[in-house]
Amino acid sequence: MKIGLTYDLKATYLQQGFSPEEVAEFDTEETITGIESALNELGYQTERIGNIVELTNALASGKCWDMVFNIAEGLYGIGREAQVPALLDAFRIPYVFSDPMVLSLTLHKGMAKHVVRGNGIPTAAFAVLKHEEDFKSINLKYPLFIKPVAEGTGKGISQKSLVKNSIDLEHNAKELLEKFGQSVLVEEYLPGREFTVGITGTGCEAAPCGIMEVIVNGKVEEQVYSMQNKEHYESRVAYSVPEKSITEFCYEVALKSWN
Repeated sequence: MKIGLTYDLKATYLQQGFSPEEVAEFDTEETITGIESALNELGYQTERIGNIVELTNALASGKCWDMVFNIAEGLYGIGREAQVPALLDAFRIPYVFSDPMVLSLTLHKGMAKHVVRGNGIPTAAFAVLKHEEDFKSINLKYPLFIKPVAEGTGKGISQKSLVKNSIDLEHNAKELLEKFGQSVLVEEYLPGREFTVGITGTGCEAAPCGIMEVIVNGKVEEQVYSMQNKEHYESRVAYSVPEKSITEFCYEVALKSWN
């Protein structure tokens, strides 16, 4: 079986003049080599494709693969993570991970929370600020936590994300609106522990495949899971497996959310 690899390589975009923050979500050569080596060890033949432009050119030239291992993030638009899967769907080429609908929905944190809440799964009370004047309509309990509505890798998250009054909310959210050119998600702050759960499979075959707790070093200035803390995780963040009771509860919530 021949597996194509789609991805966005940091080095490619840095050479084109993009800033380190703009390419924060993209992958390093080390990551791509690691994935490729693992697939080769499992007996699969692999071919590096690259980003959506390189995929488009390859498809136009007549290339095809039995399956694509897709970790491409995309660069522009609210559906950027869905672009590669949508193109592969058009050419009827199977791929791993989520489909265009799931990727478009989950990139927009506000819409994802609407769906989750609508299905009775607990999520913090929230609002989405689209314009400066929207600040006046916020009716949430402080402290609040703010972030760009459609970013990842901690982009836009800093100590300023935790706001304790309306003055800080207006000032800090305005900065995010101007810097990222997108809406801002405002949530009632949850001070508890943070966990990440992996899910494999779809429908009745979906199942949790692992969990980790994210613990930011207490000596770090930014006590949030920011882009800087993620980038320097070796010294700033610890990851551990939580106790069984917590694991079972997190698995239940994560699986309901995924379904």
